[in-house]
This record gives sequence, structure tokens and C-alpha cells, in this order.
Amino acid sequence: MIEIGTQAPDFELANQDGEQVKLSGLRGKNVVLYFYPKADTPGCTVQACGVRDRGGEYARANAVVLGVSPDSVAALAKFAQKYGLPFTLLADVDHAVAQRYGVWVEKSMYGRTYWGNSRTTFIIGRDGVVAHVIPKVTPKTHDDEVLAALGAL
Repeated sequence: MIEIGTQAPDFELANQDGEQVKLSGLRGKNVVLYFYPKADTPGCTVQACGVRDRGGEYARANAVVLGVSPDSVAALAKFAQKYGLPFTLLADVDHAVAQRYGVWVEKSMYGRTYWGNSRTTFIIGRDGVVAHVIPKVTPKTHDDEVLAALGAL
């Protein structure tokens, strides 16, 4: 997993509208890069709606929020529209970015093993350096933790 003090690996992915978003293009802003397992599932919806509902606080922290999952652009567009999500969702279909950040992990549920994103958030400072990492995010408390970390930047 990428550690605090490390230059955040650059990437370019399609957002929910099919437009390309490049991390390095956001220099000068704080970036909340959060990885989640799958759009429109209970925990991921709680997490995304929390970000939506506290959007003003993220804006005051000069932060851009990027949610990354292995979903398709079409699935992300449907998710964003269904819940009125005003921030960027990125399609990491081949999970290359999740692998670079060390969050593509083997999971186990009901005796079945599979690979997926671990729910992890990286807070990247204006200079592109990882300032804070929240591993094993809890969807209900995600925003409290992220906004507290942004306040410390």
C-alpha cells in the first residue's frame, strides 16, 4: 500500500461521463482518493452519499473527491444519477490503479475467495504527496475521518 510521504502515483481513468481524468491535472488542490468495492451496494452507497451530503465541507477544504471502483463507466453513470452524486467516480475496470496503490486484495466471504478493492482512502496534498491514509474505511465514519485529516493539512 502507498504510504504517507510518498508521491501519489499518477493515473488517468474515465469518469462516469466517459471523460478522462488525470490525477496530476489536479495539482494545487487537495485530493481525496477513495477506493471502494462496487457501485450501488449498501456500504458503498452509504459512503458515496456521505460525501455528497458533506460536499460543502469538502469544497471549503479545497478538496476534490475521486471515488475509484472496478465498475464500468455505464455502471458509474447509473450510480451517480440514482443518488445525485456531484463528485467524480472513476472506472478502474482492469484494476490497474488499485494495484498500483496496493488496494487490490484477495477477499473472502461465505467461504468464497475473490479479488476486489479494499475500502481505503488516500488524502493527497496540493503538492501530489500522500498526506494521510485511512485503511479499512468504515462507510458511516468516512467523512468525519477525511474532513479531520483535511483540516490538519
